[in-house]
Amino acid sequence: MKGTSALLLVVLTLFWVCGPATAEDDSEFFMEFLQTLLVGTTDELFEGPLGKYNVNEGARAALTELKSCLDGLQPVHKEDLLKLLMQVLGGEDGS
Repeated sequence: MKGTSALLLVVLTLFWVCGPATAEDDSEFFMEFLQTLLVGTTDELFEGPLGKYNVNEGARAALTELKSCLDGLQPVHKEDLLKLLMQVLGGEDGS
């Protein structure tokens, strides 16, 4: 659960930091961000969804460490984590 909480915190922080945008823009950004975080490389993460943002060294180090932790998860756990995040971002209650 620690990894899940950390990922959720990162996602929510990015949502807040990246500022207001349309719901479609938010959704598109987060889908690309989550996909890259879960199955892409660290370089793809910083060049892709985060490419237009000034990511400071502390945030870069934290995201790199988080990416490393996620890379160590079993594929089935990554899939379950993605399902959970989709519920949270989609406003579903999971029942």
